[in-house]
Amino acid sequence: MTIQKGSSVLIFLVVNCMLLAPFSSCNTGAEKKVVLASAANDGVFTKAQVDRGAEIYANNCAACHGKDLRGSEGGTALVGDRFIDKWKDQTLSALFSLTKNTMPKTAPKSLDDASYAALLAFMLNTNGFAQGPTVLTASLSILDTILIGAPPATGRRSMRFTPAPYNASAPTIEAEWLQHRGDYGSTNYSPLDQVNAGNVKNLKVAWRWKTDNFGPTPEYYFKATPLMANGILYTTAGTNRSVAAIDAQSGETIWTYRFDEKQRRTSVPRQNSGRGVAYWASPARTKDRIIFITPGFHLIALDAATGQPVNGFGVNGIVDLKKGLSNDTAVLNATIGSTSPPVIINDVIVIGSSFPVGLAPVSRKQVRGDILGYDVHTGRKLWTFHTIPQRGEEGNETWQDSSWKFTGNVGAWAPLTADPELGCVYIPLEAPTGDFYGGHRPGNNLFSQSLVCLDAKTGKKRWHYQLIHHDIWDYDLPAPPVLADITVDGKPVKAVVQLTKHAFAFVFDRVTGKPVWPIEERAVPRSSVPTEWTSPTQPFPTKPAPYDRQGYLDDYLVDFTPEIKQQALKIVQLYKTGPLFTPISVYKKPDQLGTLVLPDAAGGANWQGGVLDKETGILYVSSSTVLRPMSLEPAPELSDMDYVGFMGSSKIGPYGLPLVKPPYGRITAIDLNTGQHKWMVANASTPQWLKDIPALKGLNIPSTGIPDRVGMLVTKTLLFAGEGSGMYASDFPGGNKLRSYDKSTGAVIAEFELPANQCGIPMTYSINGRQYIVLAVGAPGHAGELVALSL
Repeated sequence: MTIQKGSSVLIFLVVNCMLLAPFSSCNTGAEKKVVLASAANDGVFTKAQVDRGAEIYANNCAACHGKDLRGSEGGTALVGDRFIDKWKDQTLSALFSLTKNTMPKTAPKSLDDASYAALLAFMLNTNGFAQGPTVLTASLSILDTILIGAPPATGRRSMRFTPAPYNASAPTIEAEWLQHRGDYGSTNYSPLDQVNAGNVKNLKVAWRWKTDNFGPTPEYYFKATPLMANGILYTTAGTNRSVAAIDAQSGETIWTYRFDEKQRRTSVPRQNSGRGVAYWASPARTKDRIIFITPGFHLIALDAATGQPVNGFGVNGIVDLKKGLSNDTAVLNATIGSTSPPVIINDVIVIGSSFPVGLAPVSRKQVRGDILGYDVHTGRKLWTFHTIPQRGEEGNETWQDSSWKFTGNVGAWAPLTADPELGCVYIPLEAPTGDFYGGHRPGNNLFSQSLVCLDAKTGKKRWHYQLIHHDIWDYDLPAPPVLADITVDGKPVKAVVQLTKHAFAFVFDRVTGKPVWPIEERAVPRSSVPTEWTSPTQPFPTKPAPYDRQGYLDDYLVDFTPEIKQQALKIVQLYKTGPLFTPISVYKKPDQLGTLVLPDAAGGANWQGGVLDKETGILYVSSSTVLRPMSLEPAPELSDMDYVGFMGSSKIGPYGLPLVKPPYGRITAIDLNTGQHKWMVANASTPQWLKDIPALKGLNIPSTGIPDRVGMLVTKTLLFAGEGSGMYASDFPGGNKLRSYDKSTGAVIAEFELPANQCGIPMTYSINGRQYIVLAVGAPGHAGELVALSL
């Protein structure tokens, strides 16, 4: 039976028993089964599929096959008589399979089956086949019963080029993302709910934006979080920290800006793309600015529309932040920078700083990480807050032996948080020089390891609270403080929450600085290093409880089997152990190999921090559980300090396992209204390398999680969390899964496979009625990129 052009008929196909298996039982012997099948003319696809297919085609196929499907140098025509003559006697399964196996050209098979079915619907409709009420399936066995045939004669299309209408209308924008963590309060929360528990499994990659050529070499650990304003994304990219503007719907690059720091690059402490930019919205939204800090510590203002430096801001749009600290030659040559964007509050740009890793500082004499305030209009410096109090300033007496004169660091390398209504900026400060030995700086060392509230206009301190006295564990305040409006014992509280590497959530009234729940000073162990100074007490919040393990207990050791536990106990005998705040000991072979520290210097929490559901007051915290050996040694060839720190591997347990038992990484939900934990879950499944250990074969091991820096996003409907990059401060790698969780229980609702590992913090926005979730990914050998997901 043949199909004639222009007809729309039902046809009978004679097929063998195997093909019919999904639809009917088979007869034995020579009897053949005749089944009813359809043709492409019978309305086998819907208008919704055509519309979806048009979008997929424009984003993935038009570059090769032409905007109007007429073909180009890169691909054949997908419309017209030649296309019809080639395919009319074949089934839709053949066209589906070819399309899936060859498109998109750069990544065949990268779309899901529903997307390939939509592409078929778009191609058929463009060739004149009629739409209908039936959704085109992606089942090959069903598609194999549908002949393509020819479209009705009235559906034939001319090959004449028709210019597309120009649409100059501005997009509708339902939700922007103007701050690094979504809002001034660093909550990383969005009220958007288009993506919800019922449809999150249908998320697809909408577009990908790659950074391969930003910088002299690719950057694999790409941890930027873009902002979205007026339908445009703004991000840093590459080791030179270029800035790019990207169309929020298509991923198209609009403009880029690169600043060559020349010889300044030689004193850059962390040569990377950083965590992003800041956005300043002008009163009329016509002169908006992008503000960012270069790796070499310059402050630059760009016109958000053009990417050009702003005249009138500093010198040709640039301010030298090192000169803002001091004109001293030592400062101008110092290794100081910032990996986090500034925060802009009430037209004041507030800037923190970062330094090289402090295991082995070259010298006990370092530059201070003072906090700086600049006018957003002119780039003029407004104020400086000394993070190490100078002579006559409050707290100077806590730096004994005049150590305030030469000690440095105490910067704010984590993102900052602000409350424009109160006019306050909240500064999470780090440790002084160096991270693990403080014998050169006796005393409690204000304002190191303190949460400091500053007046944004003047830089004057409103209040502070020191969370660790005289830090010698590198327990920096690593995450932006989170602002929460909560109700405690029936009373409303404007709160600020500071997460720490040592797994505490300190909760304060953000107006007064008073603890919401009591904080107790408790006695802690003294250092055995004769030249060290140890604070006799440390602050312990009574609520909330720690969100990760602290200190050493035999019960924390790996115990998959009794034999593994006994081996672990034997290994521990080579190290010093104790509760939280046990000081690090000197390395002495063969039987004193240092101190086992839990959490280790990476946390606990780190710069990913927590996210807050603003409607419920539930804080979700990402943390790692790492028991790591640390030790001190004299190293005059490295530093003029008496001792420097050395960090060992956490995988020193039996059979190369971590010495601590899982979960190795977790997500904890904390109700800030009560101070109580709601739930805790492992942040990932069990890694394959652990399953493959012969001693564990046959054991039922639940999800262990991974000790990595998991980035999260919370919306009105869901909690999203990745698995971390696996490229920094972790003894086994992160992963490429993005999971959505039930906010009330921690149950996994859906799991999405990313092109690479999650590196940055996810963000979300809505444009033209469509919600997007965007995050930075990367992996060893996979250059960083932004991935946009949508329904």
